[in-house]
Amino acid sequence: MSVETLEPNCRPAFEFVEASIEKHRPIAKDTCQLTFAAPNLASRAVPGQFFMVRIAGQNDPLIGRALAMYDMHRDAAGQPHSVSVVYTVKGKFTQALARRNAGDRVEVWGPLGNGFSTEPIDHLILVAGGVGQTPMLTLASAALGLAAYGEKQVSTPFAKKVTLCYGARTREYLAGLDDFERVCSEVRIATDDGSLGHHGRVTDILKDVLSGSNSRCRIACCGPEPMMEAVSEVASSFGVACEVSLETPMACGIGICFTCVAKVKQEDGQWDYQRTCIEGPVFAADKIFW
Repeated sequence: MSVETLEPNCRPAFEFVEASIEKHRPIAKDTCQLTFAAPNLASRAVPGQFFMVRIAGQNDPLIGRALAMYDMHRDAAGQPHSVSVVYTVKGKFTQALARRNAGDRVEVWGPLGNGFSTEPIDHLILVAGGVGQTPMLTLASAALGLAAYGEKQVSTPFAKKVTLCYGARTREYLAGLDDFERVCSEVRIATDDGSLGHHGRVTDILKDVLSGSNSRCRIACCGPEPMMEAVSEVASSFGVACEVSLETPMACGIGICFTCVAKVKQEDGQWDYQRTCIEGPVFAADKIFW
């Protein structure tokens, strides 16, 4: 594994590695979990951060893909060793990535962006749509004190209860349910076709959870933009703080190209563009101009 240090006299904001694929498996329809060995990256990433991933030795496609950390794995000595990301197989890059096997290599740079809030709360509600469940597993684990992430590596719970509200088109696209049922206090499912859980939108079950909770709540949300906008509206109607992890397409991931900008409210009530890869991807939902 090669590591590129960007500044000679201090630890870089992010690192570049060429990493070996340890595991690569389908976990739902058109959805794969990729695990690569990268101890330096695994020891630094926090829930909500992401990595840019390319196929090593391949320049077509040239641009990497931003993939959120799904899980972090430790070696036999208990030290951070590898990272898992989850992606849907759609375009040219992900189709090529899906053909890679254990032992093949990928180029990765990160960890990038900011993470979710760790301010203490009674009830943390995770809302995911499509592949938006990806950053939620580590967030749930950290919130309940089941795992430690980042430089400090200290397991300090900051929530008493974690509920996942997860929506998808059909049950075939629900990815990682076993993982979430193992970690979360509660898992609520919604499918568009009613094949599993509530027949309808994920915002329906979010409203039920909020209505039935007598605790101080905070929402963390990731998924398609119309869904996140709808979740933001529900949160506002209940007077609950909400963070959203934007999935704006990125080219560089390090703030150079400005292709991932989002409209974000400023202190004076006006909006300005902010880079999802630098100032985000996690923003307060009420700061976004949807």
